[in-house]
Amino acid sequence: MKPSTLKYGSVALMFVALFFVPELIRQFTDQTDRAQASAEESLERYGFFMEEVSQELGVTFVHQRCDVDDPLKHIQPQIAAMGASVSVADVNNDGYQDFYVTNSAFGEPNHLYIQQSDGTFEEQASIYGVADLNQYPKGSSMGSIWADVNNDGWEDLFVYRYGKPVLFVNQKGQKFEPFEGATQFPDWVNSNSAVWLDYNADGYVDLFLTGYFKEDVDIWDLDDTRMMPDSYEFATNGGKNYLFRNDGGRGFTDVTQEMGLDNRKWTLAVTSVDINGSGFPDLILANDYGVDELFLNEKGKRFVDMGPASSMGDIPKSGMSITAADFYNQGDFALYVTNISEAGVLMQGNNLWVPTGSTTIDGIEVPTYANTATSAGVEQGEWAYSGAVTDLNNNGTLDLYIANGFYSATPNTDYWYDYTKVVGANSQVIINASNWPAMKERTFSGYQQNRLMLNDGSGRFREVSSAVGAALDKDSRAVAFLDIRNDGTMDMVVANQHAPVSVFKNQVNQDHAWIQISLEGTQANRSAIGASVTVEWTDAQGQAQRQKQSVSGGEAFSSQSSRVLHFGLGVMDSDTVENVTIHWPGGKRDIYEAVPHNQKHTLQESTSARFDN
Repeated sequence: MKPSTLKYGSVALMFVALFFVPELIRQFTDQTDRAQASAEESLERYGFFMEEVSQELGVTFVHQRCDVDDPLKHIQPQIAAMGASVSVADVNNDGYQDFYVTNSAFGEPNHLYIQQSDGTFEEQASIYGVADLNQYPKGSSMGSIWADVNNDGWEDLFVYRYGKPVLFVNQKGQKFEPFEGATQFPDWVNSNSAVWLDYNADGYVDLFLTGYFKEDVDIWDLDDTRMMPDSYEFATNGGKNYLFRNDGGRGFTDVTQEMGLDNRKWTLAVTSVDINGSGFPDLILANDYGVDELFLNEKGKRFVDMGPASSMGDIPKSGMSITAADFYNQGDFALYVTNISEAGVLMQGNNLWVPTGSTTIDGIEVPTYANTATSAGVEQGEWAYSGAVTDLNNNGTLDLYIANGFYSATPNTDYWYDYTKVVGANSQVIINASNWPAMKERTFSGYQQNRLMLNDGSGRFREVSSAVGAALDKDSRAVAFLDIRNDGTMDMVVANQHAPVSVFKNQVNQDHAWIQISLEGTQANRSAIGASVTVEWTDAQGQAQRQKQSVSGGEAFSSQSSRVLHFGLGVMDSDTVENVTIHWPGGKRDIYEAVPHNQKHTLQESTSARFDN
């Protein structure tokens, strides 16, 4: 038998074991606290309390999933499982964060919520010209991301769809117009995620766009039912991923193949961060039906797949979302990937890839990782669509919110048994949608509660969603954080599939200090996407602390949080943090000393910024 056969056979046996072994007794049960608590008790015990305030703030959006062609109607909830998304930006440059949520049913509008001075929101998508985007044959919205594509100081909007993606240019905060430059965007792509990055550090944001179903699949006018994955473990018949170079704000050119990113692995989520400190942003992909991927950027010349070399691309799972965060205040990014678990049926577990060092391969510094999800207490999600990160109690460590739930239908019914019969079959059975058993309004990993994992600062997380008022079980998809009132607390918007959006107001212990950093590039891209900020401070116990964050062009699953970086600091004796160090895309560095906290600072890239590389 060939070694490759042994390898893949072993992986298959491992997967089958994971799939059918009943759930083990949950470890560390003392870390779960689902008891209801008052705001006062929550503030005293956890340092914060959250309250669902959508109606109070004027947010009434309800997501509607799209329909499908007749040959797919028996499994519509699976085919139309995504589309609820949220992305944050200051649309009109008034200093208040706004957000955009996508609908998916034809004829149903997307909503753009513009924040008012009193902290409420007005829905203005029609006024701005970005409401009516769900029409056949143009497509059905799946998500959006913001960036200043022409460096004019106004945030532009990219909407990806099952259909034709569309880019809107911000007209000085008054309205949006379709981008008029030349683009090589595909006429049809079935995309669930995208991210902005300046891969070549030329000062303009480029675009990476994922593909899920192949681009010749039209789920409303289906030619062939052989459009499902050809394997549950190593599928390679998914949609094409794309990298588009921004040509000075005038157009976008497809450079996917020449940059080494042409693959078809059913990518569900993507994020970008400079993972090895090279000055150039890298790409991390969460793939459904396979292994996740880490593409390191070779100084803007090409991307190289270093997932296996980094140890994060070994075992195939159902990658749903990807987030890069400095969970342990080490000045390095760990990677959190959510997967699928169902008690008694499937135990994939989520992954927390923590950096352990690095190695050099062909002149490229490759970070190496160890999966510490079990010991950290963040392995067990459920059907975990998103894992989003911020410091919710301003104690100086980053917390984690996991969005759970696939399809909540008839209570006390279950589709899992029929599902396992298909995914355990050979590729010729799996690939054909007509072989998939009808769902018949049966629940499929539904009614699952989202999880709020509170970081205790010592390498462990504790589930506190119910205790802090953040319990939710609405088949959530995307999560975004923003400071609604500009008061130094991070609030949360959760986009739920075929359900109302949820907005949570956050109340935080006022003894905990904070600092916010808003960046503006001058030689780097105006949105400062890809820049990283490290804040160094001394806490009230005299302990030196530091935390690193990056300005994101999209993260987790179908989401983008505020690009104003928020650092909780805990209890402070000093009125300032020691240092704020900014690494701009391309390798330049700015350092600010003795920066006052409990306020937001807008920092512009200096002309005297020095190069690190």
